Amino acid sequence: MKFIKFSVLLIFIFSSAFAQEVRFDTTYRPSTYDVQVELFKSYKNSKSDIIFLGNSITAHAKWAELLENTNVKNRGISGDITFGVLQRLKEITEGEPAKVFLLIGINDISRNIPDELIIKNIEKIVEGIKKESPSTKIYLQTILPVNNTFTKYKKHYNKDEHIATVNSGIKSIAKQHNTTLIDSHQLMLDSEGRLQKNLTHDGLHLTADGYQLWAKTLKKYIKE
Repeated sequence: MKFIKFSVLLIFIFSSAFAQEVRFDTTYRPSTYDVQVELFKSYKNSKSDIIFLGNSITAHAKWAELLENTNVKNRGISGDITFGVLQRLKEITEGEPAKVFLLIGINDISRNIPDELIIKNIEKIVEGIKKESPSTKIYLQTILPVNNTFTKYKKHYNKDEHIATVNSGIKSIAKQHNTTLIDSHQLMLDSEGRLQKNLTHDGLHLTADGYQLWAKTLKKYIKE
């Protein structure tokens, strides 16, 4: 009996220590990160630019054509995380763009970066834009839902609680910093709390229909 109690105690201690040790890498950058940033730096800036800033969900769209506006510039990098956006933020703000649409965070969640740190980084991004380019209007977009009936991106699925927590933080940041909130998450939800199946081809990224739906919401903000 004493041996059993001791074994249970060891398991409890080991489990508790393991649960508290959450490993994450803030230095991760996608393989194309440096090339993409250098390309962005080589492009001409204009104060009429409308910047779409984020990860692959942003990077995959031809925003200027989708939104029928040649001022729209795509500054999405596939696989990027909030730390990557912070590192390259100077390239965004130096041209003092008219608007920045930000969508970032799902890759942080997939890499086990704590929710509180993701929220803090998003706030730092907002503060950085406001400080370096005060005339820029900021649009904060909530993280899109995912759909775990697919199998390709297992590290991104079943993180609904984390997505909800970060989105709650994004809403608070928008209110606190007087920036426009676009609830893209709610726009694409199905009745079971997943990304609508007809809007995605892999449970994470969007189909053409997904981008068209999103664009309908975004166009009014582009025009204002």
